Amino acid sequence: MTTTTPPAGKTATKPPVTEPPAPFLERFRVAGAFLLGALLLLGIAPLVLSDFRLGLLAKYLCYAIVAVGVSLAWGRGGLLVLGQGVFFGLGGYAMAMHLKLADAAVTGQTLPDFMQLYGTGDALPWWWKPFADPVFALAATVLLPMAVAALLGFFVFRRRVKGAYFAILSQALAAAFAIWLVGQQATTGGTNGLTDIQGFFGYDLDDPVNQRMVYFVVAAVLLVLMAAARQLFVSRYGELLVAVRDSEERVRFLGYDPANVKLVAYVVAAGMAGLAGALFVPAVGIISPALIGVVPSIGFVIGAAVGGRASLLGAVLGAIAVAWTQSTLSDAYPAAWTYLQGLLFVVAVGFLPGGLASLVTVLRRKRRTHNPATEGAA
Repeated sequence: MTTTTPPAGKTATKPPVTEPPAPFLERFRVAGAFLLGALLLLGIAPLVLSDFRLGLLAKYLCYAIVAVGVSLAWGRGGLLVLGQGVFFGLGGYAMAMHLKLADAAVTGQTLPDFMQLYGTGDALPWWWKPFADPVFALAATVLLPMAVAALLGFFVFRRRVKGAYFAILSQALAAAFAIWLVGQQATTGGTNGLTDIQGFFGYDLDDPVNQRMVYFVVAAVLLVLMAAARQLFVSRYGELLVAVRDSEERVRFLGYDPANVKLVAYVVAAGMAGLAGALFVPAVGIISPALIGVVPSIGFVIGAAVGGRASLLGAVLGAIAVAWTQSTLSDAYPAAWTYLQGLLFVVAVGFLPGGLASLVTVLRRKRRTHNPATEGAA
């Protein structure tokens, strides 16, 4: 066996090796973070917040559920999904249609109140009738957005449409869907949407106790979806999705179909957005085209970008922070808050591409750059 010795007067040095965290410690850290989040959302927030503030937090958590899907599709898969408002609206309208029919049945009516007001006749539209069944309505809130996303994604990804073209196409879909809803005033409520929802599967939404119950449901669903999304992130599929984002042609050369990989992420993100829209209806009591058009779709992406689209926790916290900022700015500056929101997005993308979640890493890297002795000592 031949050995190589260093020249006289010199000592062999080994490059510094950074040991990866032990799997047990990593799992413990993640489990601790989820337990802390559950304690904050399910324990502390209901104790310290008023009913009104808790209702606002439930609304923000619905946006955070959408951000979980955006983090999967955009942060991991590189798909700039600017049309999540479509799937949010499909889930929201599916839930609202069932609740409006249930409210009408309580008063002995066969038609929702807005249909009686607009004079659509005595017959319920045929496509409304299946939503009277609660099982069908619950399934439709998730499966309908996923079906639309699967149909659209199949043709888009097979044609290898990506980048800015995919973003523009998804935004055009959101705009077309909102315009269609506005034009169907007799059956969808038009610009007003479906409003004045009174009950939620037999519970009176005017009761503060039931409103708190809705909050707990929203918070629990967010935690469950974050756990499921993290499993996707660390799974073999999550690694393959990142590979497709970074080098699609290389993945195709290895025998995988990038279209199928991206389609799964797109469909799962659509299902999460639909579920968020369904929970938004009892939390807020309304669903309308103004909540699902182009501007809200951009808002979903802004929240994930500001918090850090590649970080699941960052995307969730960013969505909550941006939604809270939007509510605050819209009250203080009703004519200019959209410009401020856009400026926030530009600053985040231009100066902090990784979002607020990467702020600690950026500061640590700058400190090492200014203090090279520290890095060498490590």
